[in-house]
Amino acid sequence: MLSILINAYACSPNMGSEPGMAWNWCVNLANHCELHIITEGEFRDKIEAVLPDLPQGKNMHFYYNPVSEEIRKMCWNQGDWRFYKYYREWQWKTYEMAKDICRHTHIDILHQLNMIGFREPGYLWKITDIPFVWGPVDAKETFPVAYLEGAGLKAKMFIRLKNFLTGIQLRYAKRVHQAAKRASVIISASSNSQQSFKKYFQIDSPLLNETGCYVQNHPITNKAQKETFDVLWVGKMDFRKQLGLAIQSVAKAANPSIILHIVGGGNNEPYQTLAKELNIEKQCKWHGTVTHDEVQRIMQESDLFLFTSVAEGTPHVVLEAIGNNLPILCFNTCGQGDSVNEKVGHKIELSTPQQSINDFAAALNRFEKNRNLLKECSLNCKARQQELSWENKAKQMVELYNKIRNK
Repeated sequence: MLSILINAYACSPNMGSEPGMAWNWCVNLANHCELHIITEGEFRDKIEAVLPDLPQGKNMHFYYNPVSEEIRKMCWNQGDWRFYKYYREWQWKTYEMAKDICRHTHIDILHQLNMIGFREPGYLWKITDIPFVWGPVDAKETFPVAYLEGAGLKAKMFIRLKNFLTGIQLRYAKRVHQAAKRASVIISASSNSQQSFKKYFQIDSPLLNETGCYVQNHPITNKAQKETFDVLWVGKMDFRKQLGLAIQSVAKAANPSIILHIVGGGNNEPYQTLAKELNIEKQCKWHGTVTHDEVQRIMQESDLFLFTSVAEGTPHVVLEAIGNNLPILCFNTCGQGDSVNEKVGHKIELSTPQQSINDFAAALNRFEKNRNLLKECSLNCKARQQELSWENKAKQMVELYNKIRNK
């Protein structure tokens, strides 16, 4: 059994985002490998509460490198640039802990797992006598600025500045290039990231999205006779999620059968005003913030999942839709572009907001008129769940480990 040392800053059971992603990787990898996991201490109680009951728990050895509550608040406050200074310091201490572990324990592979952003590759790569794996890594080059319509001036300036800095960092960040050069393999979190690694590092990076799907066994009900066509949108009221685009697409479709169910928190007043201006307020159902279980119920009752976000990692909500046998209509970008294929939905290319509205509207009408196509996509979701499952992704990662180890 391979012995893997994993650097996972955020790792916790029963959570989403980065902590849940790292936990799911570790739990599934532990079925095949012995893991030595260095993580921050915020979720220690949660980890130690569930570890004894896991059959593979005996293969998971945790080492904690805690930070202060103040630093944790910076971490959770996305966009707080001060956090990177302390995160770099955490990575250096983790590197020193890793060296100590390697002195006393046989390690076959060093794996920089999360956080997935390319800007901070940690320091495990400095341990030169053990193969080093980095990823999945999110290295998207730019936010598509054509879709900044409706964003405030501050947000527009922030995104344009971030795009500029991302280009500089991809080209010149010394430690990023050192880690990339040292890595036996860098795993891309999306096709966008693959393109960046090829462009800026001349590296062919295998694709393995950072999050996986839970295989479920929901029955597929016959919805062909429904009078309404229920389309679900889930997300924050944030310009990146492009709810305005979804509302305008429904209006453009000019199909009174289409009902847009909107789930998510934030200031929905501008979007309700937009729906009223477009005379489709009766076609919009505002659910607000609901529980996770309620989202799953709505998914199972809906006909199509409309995901209009233009800036993501691999959105777990898309994988949840697949898990609920719900066909998906989305942009062909980020992790959703890799997860959704023509067997389980339809993707449109990034272009301009107006062209996207036309493309989404046409696709909405095509699905509404062809319920057999919709049912076929629902039936295909089961196979896609298996392909995107955590178990399958862990097996792919272990294959990479073995390939590196046997070189």
